[in-house]
Amino acid sequence: MKRKTLFCFLALSLTSFASPAGEIAALLTTQTAAWNRGDIEGFMQGYAQTDALRFASGGTVTLGWRATLERYQKRYPDRATMGQLEFSKIEITELAPDAAIAFGQWKLAREKDAPRGLFTLTLKKTPAGWRIIQDHTSSE
Repeated sequence: MKRKTLFCFLALSLTSFASPAGEIAALLTTQTAAWNRGDIEGFMQGYAQTDALRFASGGTVTLGWRATLERYQKRYPDRATMGQLEFSKIEITELAPDAAIAFGQWKLAREKDAPRGLFTLTLKKTPAGWRIIQDHTSSE
C-alpha cells in the first residue's frame, strides 16, 4: 500500500512539473539564472530563434531573435547595468496544447536604481521546448 501511494505521489509530481505551466516556469527560472550570471545569450535561449520574434518595449518594436539580442546587448553592456533580475506574480495560461501566455512583474536590483515593470509573453511549444515568440515589456 505504501509503495502504491508513493508511486501515485511521484506520478502526480512529475505530471505537474511536465505541465505547460511547469515547463514555462522552469524556462523563466533558467532565463533569470542566465541573466543574473551576466549571460545575455543564455537569457535569449528562452526566445524562439526566428525572424518572427516580436519584442515590444519602451515604445519600440524589435523584430527577430538576432535584433532582440543586439538590443539587449546595447542596452545592458555590462553586469552593473544588468543588475540582478527577479520575476514575480507570474500567471501562466495554456491557450492550446502548443500555445500559452504568461503575465508577470520584473525588477532589477542595481547599485543606483531598481527599475521594475510588467511583462506579457506569448509562448509556443517548439521541438526545442517552450519558447517566447512575443514579449511586451513595460517599465514604471
